[in-house]
Amino acid sequence: QVQLVESGGGLVQAGDSLRLSCAASGLTFSTYGMGWFRQAPGKEREFLTTISWSGGSTYYVDSVKGRFTISRDNAKNTVYLQMNSLKPEDTAVYYCAAAGRGTATIIKGDYRYWGQGTQVTVSS
Repeated sequence: QVQLVESGGGLVQAGDSLRLSCAASGLTFSTYGMGWFRQAPGKEREFLTTISWSGGSTYYVDSVKGRFTISRDNAKNTVYLQMNSLKPEDTAVYYCAAAGRGTATIIKGDYRYWGQGTQVTVSS
């Protein structure tokens, strides 16, 4: 079955960096658009960024644009989220997801498979 496993979360201080990884199995990874989302306590899961199957197209929400970078390695079936200049408001559980299409998509309903999430906590 399809599995998406996130890793790389942790406790950091404001201004620090983290790189999250999401390893995929059970699907033809190179044909799926991928995305990263996050959910803070008491809030809805929010979309952050997406990347097309080739990596040639990406999109970011304004709150992370210029600080976060999504990338993928199709040979390793892995998508990454490099997070720089972290802020306390970035504290959340971070999820990767695989879309039912190869294009980058900002539509939450397009995502078919989800990981279990990894906690990121940013202290001030």
